Amino acid sequence: MTPSSISSPPFEINFKPLAARTGSRTRTRHSLHPSWVPRSTASFDYSPDSDRQSDQTTKMTTLWTPQPGPQTTACESTADEILYGGEPGGGKTDWLLGMALMKHTRSHIFRRDAGQLTEMTDRLREITGGAGRVTESPRPRWRNGAQLIEMAGIENEADAWKWQGRASDLKAFDELPQFSKMKYLTVSGWGRSTVPGQRVQTIASCNPPVDEDGLWIVERWAPWLDPNHPNPAESGEIRWFAMIDGEDTECEDGEPFELDGETIHPSSRTFVRARLSDNAYLGDEYRRRLDALPEPMRTIFKTSDFMALLQTSHPFQVIPTAWIRAAQQRWTPERPELPGTQRRVPLSCTALDVAEGGKDRTVKAKRYGDWLTLESKPGIQTPEAEDSAAFVEPDLLEGGYVIVDADGAGGKAYGILREKFKSRARAYQGVKPTLWRDTDWKGEGGTNAFKNVRAAGWWCARMALDPSNPRKVALPPGADLLAELAAPRWFMSGQKIQIEEKKDIISRLGRSPDLADAVVMALWDGGASNVAESFEIKVGAA
Repeated sequence: MTPSSISSPPFEINFKPLAARTGSRTRTRHSLHPSWVPRSTASFDYSPDSDRQSDQTTKMTTLWTPQPGPQTTACESTADEILYGGEPGGGKTDWLLGMALMKHTRSHIFRRDAGQLTEMTDRLREITGGAGRVTESPRPRWRNGAQLIEMAGIENEADAWKWQGRASDLKAFDELPQFSKMKYLTVSGWGRSTVPGQRVQTIASCNPPVDEDGLWIVERWAPWLDPNHPNPAESGEIRWFAMIDGEDTECEDGEPFELDGETIHPSSRTFVRARLSDNAYLGDEYRRRLDALPEPMRTIFKTSDFMALLQTSHPFQVIPTAWIRAAQQRWTPERPELPGTQRRVPLSCTALDVAEGGKDRTVKAKRYGDWLTLESKPGIQTPEAEDSAAFVEPDLLEGGYVIVDADGAGGKAYGILREKFKSRARAYQGVKPTLWRDTDWKGEGGTNAFKNVRAAGWWCARMALDPSNPRKVALPPGADLLAELAAPRWFMSGQKIQIEEKKDIISRLGRSPDLADAVVMALWDGGASNVAESFEIKVGAA
């Protein structure tokens, strides 16, 4: 039952939109001035040993002007957070440098690999000519008096934290899909300026992601990138967002509001679509190079399709993306009926993934036969074990059993439920060894051993979603669940299958895979249950 190459047909999927703070919205379209004349940059008196900002200038020079079209739109935007992306060759890297040169005083520009900065540094020299001075040790820097551009690589989380407290009015990321969400938010959170009137912005360029690691971009800019979003945004349109109860939430507008005694200040966000056809400096030769790329990169880049990455899977991905998509497409808003009856499928089990406080979520997955639903609460709403236990108690009154992630924070919640509901409360302890084998629905297989319950649980979920399985598991739609289920990767540890550490998954996703963990527990048999053809559950020994 080891993975094989998966071929994925075209598909459509409905992503879950961000929750709105208010009801229906009347949007104001933010129109842009038809042309933009860039601010001249100043040649400042140069002081190589000083980082102090100064307003002393000696002359004014226009170093860079955007091309008409999307590049000008992205330059003109007043949004706090701008993503400029789409087709390769749209002038995205030039836009990053131009924004730093023409609109900002202190700029930090990042690539994932510091070795990739050489070409950008050469382009900066080409644009600036004799203005200012470029140095390359310890990292590339351009200084023109008080104006500073500094470049760096951020390869891992430790590199991101090195920029803690490093203030600048521009944080710029080139090729954003190469960064995890956590790196992006860690670094961009330190944007600030002491210069009166200086706008503080976070900007990023990108091509469409080519693997699930970049799916967080589709989630963060869902109104622009999700074709099924209920309230889609136009390229360049500004929307407002705030962090509410740990969730990135779209707001009506940018007006501050009170919530639980705290004043919330929404920030603005936009996406501008880049097109190769708008770049006057690249022609047919560049297009021919794009045509020569291997699939799926050729289709992803030529169509500027941010959803195309969902056609492929990482070779060591535990659950192939196509299988997850198929399960989500089978889902219906109404719970199915038992075959040959007019009765709904009863509740089989409720899986509880616990977060006591903190930024993670407490999630429960309710499984009715092979049809699942998900509910979650921010961890701050379940600070105590009693709160987590209370979250699932009504479900136990409905029927079935509860399986609780009893490693760490969930242990006490499990104890409360076990005392009250006896054998109907069961512990899922991912770190424990297991004798479980991957015997399939035909009685075949069973040759693979697993490092622990966590590895076996994920493999069990893989088998449940296998298209050849007569079970037809139906999962609720949503980019967040898809990304989490597609994230884990497997490897051989001796003679046993092991799943990569959770911290590595969190690093790529930018969050804990709480939704996926709850689904995996809900699908875990592990001797706890057997699914009959009638969809009814026969609960075995605890």
